[in-house]
Amino acid sequence: MAATPTPSRDSAAAALADRLRTIVGDANVLDDPDTKAAFETDWTGRFRGPCSLVVRPRTTAEVAAVMAACASEGRSVVIQGGNTGLVGGGVPAPSPPEPSADPQASAPPVLLSTVRLDQIGDVDRAASQITVGAGVSLGRLQAAAEASGLVFPVDLAARDSATVGGMIATNAGGLHVLRYGSMRAQVIGVEAVLADGTVVSRLSGLVKDNTGYDLSQLLVGSEGTLAVITAARVRLVAAVPERVVALIGLRSTASALDALDAVRRGAEGLQAAEIFYREGLDLVRHHAHLGDPLTAEWPVYLLVECAGRVDPSDSLFEVLVQLDLPDDATAIATDGAGADRLWAYRERHTEAVSAVGIPHKLDVTLPQSRLADFESAVRELVGTVAPGSTLILFGHIGDGNLHVNVVGPPPDDERLDEAVLALVASMDGSISAEHGIGRAKSQWLHLSRSPSELAVMRAVKSAVDPTGRLNPGVLFET
Repeated sequence: MAATPTPSRDSAAAALADRLRTIVGDANVLDDPDTKAAFETDWTGRFRGPCSLVVRPRTTAEVAAVMAACASEGRSVVIQGGNTGLVGGGVPAPSPPEPSADPQASAPPVLLSTVRLDQIGDVDRAASQITVGAGVSLGRLQAAAEASGLVFPVDLAARDSATVGGMIATNAGGLHVLRYGSMRAQVIGVEAVLADGTVVSRLSGLVKDNTGYDLSQLLVGSEGTLAVITAARVRLVAAVPERVVALIGLRSTASALDALDAVRRGAEGLQAAEIFYREGLDLVRHHAHLGDPLTAEWPVYLLVECAGRVDPSDSLFEVLVQLDLPDDATAIATDGAGADRLWAYRERHTEAVSAVGIPHKLDVTLPQSRLADFESAVRELVGTVAPGSTLILFGHIGDGNLHVNVVGPPPDDERLDEAVLALVASMDGSISAEHGIGRAKSQWLHLSRSPSELAVMRAVKSAVDPTGRLNPGVLFET
């Protein structure tokens, strides 16, 4: 008896595409190479890989049907939100150098875009909560909250493109972790679809629900390896309309930490504390055509923001007086436009770095007592491992999070990444503060997680996605 011929990769992909079109409509299955290209490369330009097609479901039911169809065909699925990630977690892996003998096993994955899951529910003012689709941008969520006199407390520079689902999947942090916590602290419940199409949903908004494992929190930070998040119930907080922002020029990271300690102790309503350095400021000024924010140049800049229902300016002014800073070392803004101008020097770092070239972006956390030592050590290390490269440091000094950006080494040269992350681990830090592990750091996850922790994490992954078809190569090495 003749063997049944194995369908070719092309015919299998065509059959799956036709099946998906019946679920989401012709316009939402994209297989044109030029159209797919925008989904196949990450925001930094460093990570890219092919997908067989892009599918854009509109509802949780459509996501469930898409996942069931892909599971029946043995097809891997990569999940992508606003594609603002910085560790390659939302784009496919590069093509293997030698394809597998099994056409299905070596077929590029389906890329599931969540951007059409963009429904916004009504604000529940009694509970200070709202339910939104995973594809809703942070900016739209913030606007919906503000229209009801409330605030969604997480804020990022990429607020107009980052999506709620992606922020939950990576446990995004941002500018106000110091006061409100990361994305994990905002999530009350989620709705999600497992690899086989099963829907799990906890959107009731109950703050107290002590009935076993908290599956919603399990999905926070899972980077798309356990389920496709389709909707979320998140908390909102009271607005704090009065704010003051101060930009302070200082001599060193150590002096910035001392100044921050004084602000923590003496100022009211501290909600952001950022650090950057002269070389980064010069890069931003050149890129954005901005003037110098202070009348003198300083090696280090500390930006702090305090906010409250009543004006917190007086308490911050008192701290600055006690610090006895030179007149040319501070700029203060108490109006919205002035505050935004000062924030631009920090928030535009990311785009300015990317304008220079494809960066190696290493988002790390250090104990605050080690930040100053790390700053000097990483400068020396980069000079040794990647001489002639451009190093730009900035980050959230209030929670020990620094972003190490290096432009110069080729995108696929990982020697610098390995050296910097090993330095972080040697100083009791974490190799990822808020961007996740993605593909960029999966081979170094052991630097921050013990063998027993990794074993438990893999066991959870195997239990929920036994065939390993959700975001393969993200978080865990394949």
